[in-house]
Amino acid sequence: MVTFGTHGAKIWKCPSCPKKALVLCGLILVGGWVAGARLGDVKVGENQRVVIIGALNLSPDSFYRGSITRKKSDMIKRARWMVEQGANVIDVGAMGTGPKSRPISPEMEKRELVSAVKLLAKELDVPISADTQRAEIAKAAIEAGVTVINDISGLKSDARMAEVIADAGCSALVMATRRAPGDVYETDEIKLALKESLHICKKSGVPLNRVVLDPAIGYWPARLARFGHRAKKRARDSRYKVVTLIDLKILARLQELKSLGCPLCVGISRKSFLGDVLKLPKPEDRLIGSLAATAIAVLNGADVIRTHDPAETLQAVRVAEAIREAGG
Repeated sequence: MVTFGTHGAKIWKCPSCPKKALVLCGLILVGGWVAGARLGDVKVGENQRVVIIGALNLSPDSFYRGSITRKKSDMIKRARWMVEQGANVIDVGAMGTGPKSRPISPEMEKRELVSAVKLLAKELDVPISADTQRAEIAKAAIEAGVTVINDISGLKSDARMAEVIADAGCSALVMATRRAPGDVYETDEIKLALKESLHICKKSGVPLNRVVLDPAIGYWPARLARFGHRAKKRARDSRYKVVTLIDLKILARLQELKSLGCPLCVGISRKSFLGDVLKLPKPEDRLIGSLAATAIAVLNGADVIRTHDPAETLQAVRVAEAIREAGG
């Protein structure tokens, strides 16, 4: 038995198997531990510094107004600023996914997203990620210059998505989802959902060294619907809402998801659970809480942080990294 990497995963090599068989926290993975991956050309995971993704929203429905850029000049300016402030990847989305967001037509999403990607690809030297659940739009975005697809449905909303990613040789950022984005909440359920997505990747030819996993932190509409009227009520024996407690538990048990063998991306920035904990209803007031949660996420094994505030986030990340490394 040997201890592998900074996260202390336990590995047993099978002497009788021609392939490397690993047992990680009770999970057997045949074919080897995926020590790292890539988002575009950015290395992610074991022995790499935590990667920062800057979030850029084209949709007016985004929960955080400060991340919305409707004018092309503002979008380019903000994207450049994010890169200057430490973002390694820029993630751009044209359709909101929060509780108050409204769906838009594929035609509108394609028009908005492809136009933005073409401009950003000319201006930036970092990988561009497209946030979409639609294969047709992902393909068009890839042709426009995208090298990462961020699919919050875990490659399950559109059966063609994984094939599009595989054919293009792109990276995939996949979120824990069973039927609708964010409908999972227990750690075992999150693991199962992500295993299903990894199976889709394998079946479609998306290599695991191009896959990063997202545990689905947030007040997702499907999660709210699952709990109905109880979702925003105080959980039993807790001072927090039911949905807030879910997010807190995901962060607290994040390390358990490392057994899946892929790097982890966490999106915490200014989210609603922070508002509940801190009694701050406005996302504009949640930066400090975001940084505290980010540091905890990194200490618990996050390899990628998606944020609206790259400079401040980078400082929190580097301190947490130093502590994590000092602990062995």
